[in-house]
Amino acid sequence: MVVYLDLLSQPCRAVYILLTCTKIPHKVHAVALRKGEHRTPEFTNMNLMQKVPVLVDSGFILTESDAILKYLATQYDVPEHWYPRQPQQRARVDEYTAWHHTNTRAHAAKVFILEVLLPRHMGSAVDKVALNNALSNLKNTLDKLETMFLRRQPFLCGDDITVADLLAICELMQPLGAGRDILKDHPQLQRWRSRVQSAVGKSFDEAHHQLILQPPVSQWCWASKVTVDYLYGLGSTH
Repeated sequence: MVVYLDLLSQPCRAVYILLTCTKIPHKVHAVALRKGEHRTPEFTNMNLMQKVPVLVDSGFILTESDAILKYLATQYDVPEHWYPRQPQQRARVDEYTAWHHTNTRAHAAKVFILEVLLPRHMGSAVDKVALNNALSNLKNTLDKLETMFLRRQPFLCGDDITVADLLAICELMQPLGAGRDILKDHPQLQRWRSRVQSAVGKSFDEAHHQLILQPPVSQWCWASKVTVDYLYGLGSTH
């Protein structure tokens, strides 16, 4: 099995963490979105949407991180807690992942785009009004993560970690690439983050190494149409 990933992409990091912490045999083919490598003829032949992650398993090609995570959890011999077989427990995971794309992912990514990527690409100051609105929307999402999903349980969907936690944590780590810890005023979410880190071990740090420890954020941007696509997540799938 080969997976095509860019670890600066939140969904790619979720796939990487599941693969490595469960020791599913795989090879990683790095695709640098900021260099336009997702637009090559070879990649486009594999995925017409020109997005990562992509999984190729014995000729079977699968896109979309949500689908890839659930495929891995059902196709391979991994602990059942990642994507439970019990219908109601599985439905809780599906409930979060359906909510994730227009809430956690959309609002966390927008803060990073407004604070870092757009100013770098456009050579302009941060739009404080737009950023404050985005932070307000993000706060509402973080509040809902606590009250709707975590409540009094250790993980988003119950007592054990699932693929839902991986999708969420990778999105919420993204603003750290600009030095903003969006969980600093949310101790319940901070404790959840620590539990996720403990559950997946070194896979967490490996996945986020490039995001957190890379040189200044100027490396995110290229003065081209590739950059515009990258800024708005067009190369990085759900």
